[in-house]
Amino acid sequence: MTPPRRGPRPLPLHLGLALLRGMGAVLSLDPVSGMPLSPASPSWSGAWPVSRAGRQEMQRIAGALAAGGHPPEQFRAAVLRRLARQDRALIAGLAAYRRHPARRRAPSLPVLWQEGDSRLLDYGGEGPPLLVVPSLVNRAYVMDLAPGHSMLRALAEGGAAGGGSRVLLLDWGWPDEAARGFTLTDYIAGRLERALAAPALRPLGPVALLGYCMGGLLALAAALRRPERLRGLALLATPWDFHAGGGEAQARALALAALLPGLEPVLEAHGTLPVDLIQTLFAGLDPWGVAAKFRAFAAMDPASERAHLFVALEDWLNDGVPLAAPVAREALGGWYGRNETAALRWRVAGAAVDPAALALPSFVAVPGADRIVPPASAMALAARLPGPRVLPVPAGHIGMAAGGRAEAVLWRPLREWLAGL
Repeated sequence: MTPPRRGPRPLPLHLGLALLRGMGAVLSLDPVSGMPLSPASPSWSGAWPVSRAGRQEMQRIAGALAAGGHPPEQFRAAVLRRLARQDRALIAGLAAYRRHPARRRAPSLPVLWQEGDSRLLDYGGEGPPLLVVPSLVNRAYVMDLAPGHSMLRALAEGGAAGGGSRVLLLDWGWPDEAARGFTLTDYIAGRLERALAAPALRPLGPVALLGYCMGGLLALAAALRRPERLRGLALLATPWDFHAGGGEAQARALALAALLPGLEPVLEAHGTLPVDLIQTLFAGLDPWGVAAKFRAFAAMDPASERAHLFVALEDWLNDGVPLAAPVAREALGGWYGRNETAALRWRVAGAAVDPAALALPSFVAVPGADRIVPPASAMALAARLPGPRVLPVPAGHIGMAAGGRAEAVLWRPLREWLAGL
């Protein structure tokens, strides 16, 4: 049984914004046409986007009021009533999430190496070593989320025919005072390479390296620098071409990069990009999806496995890690803005990171429903690698690792590839 949580969960900033976005949208609308007011208007709020469907509905309400001879002042009241009806489920879902009793039991694992707050955790297993590298901006336990939803434990245990690995997780931890000044080179050529060289790993032989999301880019750069220590490289939902396909994906990447100047005062003051800002940026990738998932949660049986998994994932999403200011600048400006990876201008310790130079077996998993790393971005990496095993995954960015179908769509084929190295 999961022990009860004491008191309700706090409401994270980006979830509060989801709750308020409907009201904020109304404040920026012309009461006659239902269209957003111009930026010169004193009531304009560019922070509250209006979806196409929402705009059409507001125009319909405005037109019906005008056709009936009602004064324009009634428009805002009518929209507020409609939003109140539609968002009862959102409010109910957020309240149900906050008071849900489930919480994660943090496992006690052996620590094989530590530097600052970064630790090398041992998940055990009898097979050859596998070192897992997560992103710098999320807690690593999304890969060990709950019983039955743990990729790390599944890889350690193997399947019916064996094929397990000795699974080691590099938990980056919270950036301490020294790490707040780290660049990507410091993380890759520093902490990651020192973890690879940890004395406890030497008797285990060559290591397979696995990177997830941003961690895939870190793992790729390390594999190019230290191939003699490795036997293979697996990359899960790893971006490469941040402008792949042009259009909306490129516009979104450039929009994220354009935020950097406005974030500079925060980066200077804190030495990091704080968790709340990171979570708000992620929520902005699919702002309407945030509200939709909590409306759906309101209708779930809170005792069901599905509800417990929802709560576990949301707790993980809201348990972020700040990003060192130099890394935030490199990622937003260099990756998203200038697309330095695909242009082969991203350098680590002075050397260009070029996947074509990798002299190791590689595995690339590309989730087809990924909103964080568009499939075209990850496929561009697969196209640059020499002869990778490419696995299209019918799941999203998080579902591929921790969802109900993760065993079939990712864990099993990944385990088989590792067994064949």
